[in-house]
Amino acid sequence: MNTFTNVTVLGTGVLGSQIAYQSAYQGFEVTAYDINDDAIAKAKERFAGLAKTYDAEVEGAKGGKSAAALERIRYSTDIADAVKDADLVIEAVPEDPAIKNETWRKVGEAAPEKTVFVTNSSTLLPSSFMEATGRPEKFLALHYANRIWAMNTAEVMGTSKTDPEVYRKVVAFAEEQGMVPIEIKKEQPGYVLNSLLVPLLNAAGALYANGVADPETVDKTWRIGTGAPLGPFQIFDVVGLTTAYNVSIMGDETSQKFAKLLKENFIDKGKLGVATGEGFYTYPSEG
Repeated sequence: MNTFTNVTVLGTGVLGSQIAYQSAYQGFEVTAYDINDDAIAKAKERFAGLAKTYDAEVEGAKGGKSAAALERIRYSTDIADAVKDADLVIEAVPEDPAIKNETWRKVGEAAPEKTVFVTNSSTLLPSSFMEATGRPEKFLALHYANRIWAMNTAEVMGTSKTDPEVYRKVVAFAEEQGMVPIEIKKEQPGYVLNSLLVPLLNAAGALYANGVADPETVDKTWRIGTGAPLGPFQIFDVVGLTTAYNVSIMGDETSQKFAKLLKENFIDKGKLGVATGEGFYTYPSEG
């Protein structure tokens, strides 16, 4: 029996939709919440695309399992309705403290007493908005990597107020969801994965922005020298260049120089990475 039955995911962007679909794929009943009907319509398109991706990339998905996952997802634009039966709420709304605090305030007021709360925030510490829930002992972070079905880590990070039993339940849920739980002993900006990855990406961005080497050369050097399957600019394309821009624009002078290159040469031209079929590299369309 699963630790939780009803899972609500707040936010149906690139990663939120993956978290919701993976949960449904593994048999959980899922409610996908977003702010309006247009966002929900886009979410349905993402879920349909994920079903096709799972058929192509996930062993055992073909034969109806991917399609069946779609039947376990319901949709809501009302946050109280979305969380009314939730055993677990996973928040994947924009990385804005004001938005997160307001979202959690509403959830805390509406969710039943049984509900456990987790945030997928990648840049903000869970302690920065745990009090907004009104139940900090039931609140922690559960952080996923993009392409959740393949890069299946789930970083579990509590706060000083997280109930240890709640922490254990979230670790168990991650396993049931098909993830590899990464248990983090204390709060750390960037968790484990991004604490390792971001310095690499920053260094690659600096090499490009300062004219030292082009992206293809940087990636080739990294792949040959380390045996890694992807170079940093290929990783940028997977993460999405909009995300790369948003992080870089807040950095030092070199990072901002890289952000300017991203905006002018890629983002303004609709080249956002794998999601749009072109970024630093081009990607074949499905089929």
